[in-house]
Amino acid sequence: MSQPHLTQATRESSRVALVTCDLFPDLWDDDFPLRDELRSRNLAVDVVSWDDPAADWDAYALSVLRSPWDYVPRRDDFLAWARRVPRLLNPAGILAWNTDKAYLRDLEAAGVPITPTTYVSPGETWTPPTDGEWVVKPTISAGSQDTGRYSLPPQRDRAAAHVARLTTAGRTAMIQPYLKAVDTDGETALLFFPDATGRLTFSHAARKGPILTGPDQGWIDPGSEEISARTPSPAELTTAEQVLAAIPPSSAPLLYARVDLIPGPDGLPLLLELELTEPSLFFGTAPEAAARLADAIQNRL
Repeated sequence: MSQPHLTQATRESSRVALVTCDLFPDLWDDDFPLRDELRSRNLAVDVVSWDDPAADWDAYALSVLRSPWDYVPRRDDFLAWARRVPRLLNPAGILAWNTDKAYLRDLEAAGVPITPTTYVSPGETWTPPTDGEWVVKPTISAGSQDTGRYSLPPQRDRAAAHVARLTTAGRTAMIQPYLKAVDTDGETALLFFPDATGRLTFSHAARKGPILTGPDQGWIDPGSEEISARTPSPAELTTAEQVLAAIPPSSAPLLYARVDLIPGPDGLPLLLELELTEPSLFFGTAPEAAARLADAIQNRL
């Protein structure tokens, strides 16, 4: 997507880039409310692919990551790009930490209750458990890419082959129990945007229905996930705040955070993922949410 030449005066106006990829050149449709809200405030908004060679990132007062979901096989290029982009939110240092799900180790060390996770690095072997249901995925992934659900013992060999396929390709695999609450309660995604002081504050929550039905199929259509509004429990809010408090310091205040929780076997919330890079923000479940994030963007401008 070719970008027009912008004068210094235009740069100093409130021009915002919403960053996507060639898979979604017009944005993922969940982000349309944010785009439209910003434009309704007379802000100039461009939708730009992160790897567009013609993009003039210096021209933007802010660049906001939204759907750059093709970065996974090119993570090093993506992070190098992020370090070059001025005024990128969320900032590059946080992206480097958050785009590898091994960050769960740091959060667990900080006392956050996480879904039990086993890591298998390249060169290591994995002996599957004798029974149960298990999720296998790479530590670097987006949109449930290369993720599968396996019932043991019948699918033991397929689970082991999935792990071996990842590690042989030089990727680290992670194995987690498939928590039954996914099929009943679903996941609770809690969204946080900055308030007027810049502190991340709870905005809204959504229920994410089950999406993993079996062994890895490479890519799961993000539009196939059942999403609905949800009111989080006090325990979920408390756990989410604990997660946010454990995020490493960053070069700029965060613009958004999504905390995905699920009840563990004892009913208490466990962290599945902390999304600080390119999460869906589920604006369709909360009519005022796009305006809240637009407020935060205007405050940064």
